[in-house]
Amino acid sequence: MKQVFRSTFAMIVGWVWMAFAAFSAVDLIVRYSGRTSMVAAAVLGVLTALVFVTCLRPAVILSEEGVRVRNPLRNAFVPWRDVDEVTVSHSITITSGGGSVRCWVPQASARERAAAARRGRPASVPSRGRFRTEPVRSKGEQAAAEALAGRTHADWVAEQITERAEAARRAASMTGAAKATGASGVAGASEASGGESGAGAGTGAGTGALKVTWAPDALVAFAVAALPVVAAFLV
Repeated sequence: MKQVFRSTFAMIVGWVWMAFAAFSAVDLIVRYSGRTSMVAAAVLGVLTALVFVTCLRPAVILSEEGVRVRNPLRNAFVPWRDVDEVTVSHSITITSGGGSVRCWVPQASARERAAAARRGRPASVPSRGRFRTEPVRSKGEQAAAEALAGRTHADWVAEQITERAEAARRAASMTGAAKATGASGVAGASEASGGESGAGAGTGAGTGALKVTWAPDALVAFAVAALPVVAAFLV
């Protein structure tokens, strides 16, 4: 199952800016006035590229193969079996082998931490007159409140990553044990018949692997934004 986690606020800001940038670009084309329009287009292009890489691009994607992190300029991928540790401070950090990657989204601000802490405390209802009323929660609401108590969205996403990594390691361990048992049986049969084949079959070892690469779409966005900048100097 594929899950994609982004910042809702950043997405809203990003798409609002994109709509504004599209309208402004059309206006600059219709009312083109030489160097002034080119300078405005250069500023608009650079700002749009920055908004794209910081608001629209970042995401944490959980797929069947592993966790993919899209940061502003880099992509990172870790297979589930190679996720060693997931920690949360103001952002999520995934450790694999000797390397780590910090996720741009989701982040936990100090305000969100405080709100999560307040959710963990029972609500007090002031008394009115001689009667005091307490809010009555359904079982589902109570379970949801307990699950979210003291946790931010970043904490919840980190738990999803940790659970899927642990499940993948358990599945790999069971598969490896089954293969080892099968290989032992084949090796025993081969030794009985004087053969040597099958002695080292299927160890189930993982491929070591925090892979970090440059993001092509981010580089293309800045390359496109550089065109009006160059044109502004040439006009």
